[in-house]
Amino acid sequence: MIAITGAAWWAVREQPAQVDVATVADGPMTVTIREEGMTRVRDIFAVSTPIAGRLSRTVLSEGDRVEGGKTIVAAIHALDPPLIDRRTEAELIAARDAARSGVGIAESELRRVETDLALAKEDLARALKLFDPGIISESALERATNEVERQEAAVEAARATVGFRQAELASAEARLLQPDAEIPDPSHCCINLLAPVDGTVLTIHARSEQAIAAGAVVAEIGDTSKLEIVVDLLSADAVRIAPGTPASIVEWGGEADLPATVRRIDPAAFTKVSALGIEEQRVNGILDFAKGDPRLGHGFRVVAELEIWRCESCLQIPVSALYRAGLDWKVFKLEDGRLAETSVAIGRMNDETAEVLSGLSSGDRVVVHPSDTLADGAAAEVRN
Repeated sequence: MIAITGAAWWAVREQPAQVDVATVADGPMTVTIREEGMTRVRDIFAVSTPIAGRLSRTVLSEGDRVEGGKTIVAAIHALDPPLIDRRTEAELIAARDAARSGVGIAESELRRVETDLALAKEDLARALKLFDPGIISESALERATNEVERQEAAVEAARATVGFRQAELASAEARLLQPDAEIPDPSHCCINLLAPVDGTVLTIHARSEQAIAAGAVVAEIGDTSKLEIVVDLLSADAVRIAPGTPASIVEWGGEADLPATVRRIDPAAFTKVSALGIEEQRVNGILDFAKGDPRLGHGFRVVAELEIWRCESCLQIPVSALYRAGLDWKVFKLEDGRLAETSVAIGRMNDETAEVLSGLSSGDRVVVHPSDTLADGAAAEVRN
């Protein structure tokens, strides 16, 4: 009979809930903003072409070291003339033949005026002989002199016309030039583009030989030992950060976190669409490494944790112990094998812990990850 009674009591007795607990304790606490960022060289120099031309194949590669004012980044040759179609070629040949005819006409005119000049000089010589004995008048002598000067001017004009027609012929012949099928001599280079500073080649934009326009960027050069971090921040978070804010660079691939400091928050925001399709106002924050790592380079992905609040010693509990009851934060406190639902006032929170302002004391044990089956006053025991 006693055994049956004991078995019945065991079957109907209250089974304590199995829970995980954490102890409320004082300790240091920080609140950070965590965002993805990217490393970049602080000063990037773009090497661009000052003139249009034919760019030789670049012998440099990304990562090569260059010396400012000495290392040749690219060489630019003069462009070959364009190919001429048959119709254009026929028109140009006709223009060349017309220019040749013009040269012939101008040379014939030059010979004519030179003959006239010679005749005018002979007339002037005879007039001078006849003037001394008084056979001809002074006015007749002046006419002969003026005729020589006029013919000399005509000769000069004819010679200039010949030069002009010859220049037209040269221009017409130049327009008939076709591209040279032979490989150009690399020693006949027009312009060598030199590295502007000592550093490393970051990007090669034009590697193969090609025609290139004036102002086109050929390569980018920078000093990879002088890196900074660009972090994309929400504008609401950016106003909580100021120059000098400490930060840590995590998830960059190395074993240890790298310390950094905020140098600048950009004054202007920009609109960015998130992965969920929500438009957000973003601001770039610029951070400087306190101590970098040579394995990092330009454009590497990093994650930055920016510290916006720190407490050297404050009462805190795991965030996983909190749950909402209306507008209040509550926890289940474990005392003498029973659960006590307790309201708490919470201050700052980070991803792991929350600052306790009131409602709990150091050493209290609270349930973490409380299930919806727990109730105030229910029996509970710590899960082994």
